[in-house]
Amino acid sequence: MIAIHTVDWVPDFARGLLRDLRLRWALEEAGLAYEMKFVPLGGRDAPDWRAKQPFGQIPVYEEDGKVMFETGAILLHLAEKSDKLAPGDADGKAEMTTWLFAALNTVEPQLQALVMHDRFHRDKDWYQGARASVEEIAKKRLGELSVALESRDWLAAGRFTIADIAMATVLRIVMHTDLVTQDAVLGPYLKRCEAWPAFQKALADQLADIDAHTP
Repeated sequence: MIAIHTVDWVPDFARGLLRDLRLRWALEEAGLAYEMKFVPLGGRDAPDWRAKQPFGQIPVYEEDGKVMFETGAILLHLAEKSDKLAPGDADGKAEMTTWLFAALNTVEPQLQALVMHDRFHRDKDWYQGARASVEEIAKKRLGELSVALESRDWLAAGRFTIADIAMATVLRIVMHTDLVTQDAVLGPYLKRCEAWPAFQKALADQLADIDAHTP
């Protein structure tokens, strides 16, 4: 049985944004059975957790004694299990992998930097000046992505793949702004991704799990 480990609870601003959503979505899309296991939000420094995830982050993937972390690596692993997640040809897989890494290595860090500023540094005297610079870089990345998506519905191989799962969940992390929704290309792209029943099921389940563990 596949098991996904994540935290049991998060503050309201992080609801629906935890990275285990990527794995839930992929597993739902592929029709693969899995179970959720939970670690307390403050328990990620415990030795048994660090043995699974040396950086103390979530999620962790377990299957028949195999332990994996990093959502990109896990998505690639799941893509090998189902043709619903990846194309069957080598060129399509190469394009998918390229865009998967673009989502996680090129786009996400810039958007995450903006989130960190807005959620954790508003009370700092340097916040306003620094935020303008961080937002400018985030907008540049989103603008470049918008241009790349102008003539396509999906990122790779002319179809939905794990690259879209990664990119859509990355774009959602700035949902406290209108940077994505106001864009004529990225806004509709995100809506297309979120319209998938597997996404809606994964999101509903994540929120229900958080509610069930709310103090």
